[in-house]
Amino acid sequence: MKSDRPVGGRDLQLQLDAAGGEPLFLQISRAITGDIQRGRLRPGVRLPGTRTLAESLDVHRNTVIAAYAELTSEGWIQSSRASGTFVASSLPSVRPRAFTAATNSATRARPARPGFELRGSAPVINTRMREGTMLMVGGMPDVRLAPAMELARAYGRVLRKHSRAVLTYTDPYGHPLLREQLASMLAASRGLATEANDVLVTRGSQMALDLTARALIDPGDVVATEALGYRFAWEVFKRRGAKLVPIPVDEHGLDVAALAQLVERTPIRAVSVTPHHHYPTNVTMSASRRVALLALAQRKGFAIIEDDYDHEFHFEGRPVLPLASADSAGVVVYIGSMSKILAPGVRIGYVVAPRALLDRLADHRVYIDQQGDRAVELAVAQLLEDGTVQRCARRARRIYHARRDLLGGELERKFGDLLSFKLPVGSMAIWTKVAPQIDCERWADAALERRVAIRTARYFAFDGRARPFARLGFAALDERELTEAVKVLAQAAKAIGVSL
Repeated sequence: MKSDRPVGGRDLQLQLDAAGGEPLFLQISRAITGDIQRGRLRPGVRLPGTRTLAESLDVHRNTVIAAYAELTSEGWIQSSRASGTFVASSLPSVRPRAFTAATNSATRARPARPGFELRGSAPVINTRMREGTMLMVGGMPDVRLAPAMELARAYGRVLRKHSRAVLTYTDPYGHPLLREQLASMLAASRGLATEANDVLVTRGSQMALDLTARALIDPGDVVATEALGYRFAWEVFKRRGAKLVPIPVDEHGLDVAALAQLVERTPIRAVSVTPHHHYPTNVTMSASRRVALLALAQRKGFAIIEDDYDHEFHFEGRPVLPLASADSAGVVVYIGSMSKILAPGVRIGYVVAPRALLDRLADHRVYIDQQGDRAVELAVAQLLEDGTVQRCARRARRIYHARRDLLGGELERKFGDLLSFKLPVGSMAIWTKVAPQIDCERWADAALERRVAIRTARYFAFDGRARPFARLGFAALDERELTEAVKVLAQAAKAIGVSL
């Protein structure tokens, strides 16, 4: 039953904060909701008109109209032109009802174990680091160098001006402007004769690898991989049922002659390579091997999955162009990422491949992700278009170059001949040989106990065997942090009995 006596505007006693971050109409609607939940405003009580409440609160009438509209849509109030606005006689439930007595327990915990069989292997999970651990695991950028403010402004512009276009369902290939900008970047900096329709945008390069595996590989297919390489790529191929065969890597990159011998014995579906900066050793595949690999793939009809994960960070001389730049037979699937330029949290990867394959990737993408984050994609596209991303990459390259030199100098000063390495012409980490006096695995464990994380060769080895090598990243730490990290590495070495 509705009350004939309205609550006066001043009787509501709503506290508003004009300087707060929350819009005033939401403050009003939430204050009224709180009064209803506390019982101060009873069901059926007539509320003041919008003009009266606006005058009482000293706000624009449209603000109160918006607040009432919010309350109406949530079911807290009801109104009509004839009789006014009232607290709803039947209020919305703020707690879900238990559908049986058995589930009506506030203390019931979620089951720790499933009530069904789990099949397959356990998931591969990154080692969890303690808070404050300095990461020298390699391949990680310094997110402090990311153009965060520029990205935030671009994202805001996109939502203000293009919200309808970017917040709805659309096709799975990626925002057209981002595909166009990526194609332009790849043509200018990497020699790829690429148009927007040759590019599919993904949420990071790992999704690009996964979609490629889904589109190319059937259970039982043979995939050749680098014997020292990227463990998460191997896992993607394994989960498609592929049989993986490791191929040796030396100072000239993947041993293409060994790959050719494999292909003569067993047909393969694909080979996965990192030819620009081999992961993890940083070596660049020689020109003769690149030519031989492209010719072998064309002759035998297998795919080359080229992961060009950090092309932007080449410090000396000109970077070598990707295999995809010389691919005239359509055998290369080229995968790249914006994560190293921007930040890993900005999930922008991409695939360049023959369009028939991109269509297959898009088909798979629809069923697992539907589409990417169009708002972020358009914001990044605008930053590419106005040159912000390129400026950020150039700045990061200069800073990483200096950090590479500093790390090399600190390692020589602290360890001398116990570590043998060449400063890489590119990449984001130093690959070093470790003297026999240092047990690599014990050293890494002792360093982690002291909150410095490094990766030994065992982590990258297909056979899982330990080797006297380690990968020490320099990009994610500034000069002070690098100096401190090397000091800790020296302390860890002493802790396991090494004389420095």
